[in-house]
Amino acid sequence: MKKHIVIIGNGIAGITAARHIRKLSDHSITVISSETRHFFSRTALMYIYMGHMKFEHTKPYEDWFWKKNKIDLVFDHVERIDTIEKKVSLKSGELMAYDDLIIATGSKSNTYDWPGKDLKGVQGLYSYPDLQNMEENTKNIRHAVVVGGGLIGIEVAEMLRSRDIGVTMLVREKEFWSNVLPEEEARMIGHHIRSHHIDLRLSTELKEIISNTEGHVKKVVTSSGDSIDCQFVALCVGVSPNIDWLTGSAIETNRGILVDQFLKTNIDHIFAIGDCVERKYELPGRKTIEQVWYTGRMMGEVVAQTICGNPMPYEPGPWFNSAKFFDIEYQTYGNVPNQTENNLNGFYWEHADGLKAVHVVWEKDSYRFVGINTFGIRMRHACFDAWLQSDKNIHYVMDHLAEANFDPEFFDRYEPEILESFYKTNSEMVPERRNA
Repeated sequence: MKKHIVIIGNGIAGITAARHIRKLSDHSITVISSETRHFFSRTALMYIYMGHMKFEHTKPYEDWFWKKNKIDLVFDHVERIDTIEKKVSLKSGELMAYDDLIIATGSKSNTYDWPGKDLKGVQGLYSYPDLQNMEENTKNIRHAVVVGGGLIGIEVAEMLRSRDIGVTMLVREKEFWSNVLPEEEARMIGHHIRSHHIDLRLSTELKEIISNTEGHVKKVVTSSGDSIDCQFVALCVGVSPNIDWLTGSAIETNRGILVDQFLKTNIDHIFAIGDCVERKYELPGRKTIEQVWYTGRMMGEVVAQTICGNPMPYEPGPWFNSAKFFDIEYQTYGNVPNQTENNLNGFYWEHADGLKAVHVVWEKDSYRFVGINTFGIRMRHACFDAWLQSDKNIHYVMDHLAEANFDPEFFDRYEPEILESFYKTNSEMVPERRNA
């Protein structure tokens, strides 16, 4: 039976669902978004600001793609869902009926009750309109303050420095991103940030944003009492599921929209995917809210199968992620806690240039490989995914580390140095290695 599938949100999750539903069926598909008319790569926003790309370069599909594939795009805002009548109300006044509804509304930037947070020149960075605001807010400025030490914060700092704008970063942790990274890596990345002429202030929080006589930011005051003159403040203190508009609806929410293993909500024929989702079920080594690009893509593929009559549970496998800190590329596979747990052992190697590092973690008793962080050395996802799923031990992983190296053949190789340091540090493990 042909159905009308309505998708709220045209990010990676919603568009992946639309594409795969079209591959699998002749259902009618409507995608509604009030952010942009067409899907774009959100991770490329920074490169528009830095002059490497234009907005049209971030669109993976030509504008004709949607009509050709019979995917209707509606540029409007959904204000409420009538779960009884199975209709969505749009800001334009239109009521749109659905047979199945997919909510893929993504995240929103976190804000706190800082005095001055609503001044001109103060903003977060998540959406394309945010980028347009940043373009306007940073014209002819001399200095900016970035509040927060996460992945968005470091991107904003790099964007600003590309225009020779002075940057101060306020990070409440004792090292950069040390709520995620172990101390050694956090310290290395902090040093690298400072090498790019960033005024990185650790164990420091924002207290207040001060305005000039025209209602524009003039300076900030920190928790230590320091006053920093600036003309722009980027609030980069994380994101949270964009679900406020569902308040009062029958759809169950907690921090995100609650879904089961098939990404179904508590309401029949309503699904939720991507950054706005909170799983009601546990997956080993994974959080119930995961706001990264690839999880949205995987959820879109899974929900399409279920809607098209092939029920498929969402099982993403071992955790992985990647990011970039100026010149250092970062990858993580499995679980590398920021503080070593009692049942785990760890090994850290850092190159003399301070731009490359490897941190591996394993279980003390079984030697089972648990996770790895790599910096400045590209690794193959397929290798670590297979090793984690097959419970390889740490000796196997270290001895086969070169197989996972994804850097081109003309790049330097560091595996012999890493391996020598590993067994020198863990000399008591050499006999175990022979038996691995």
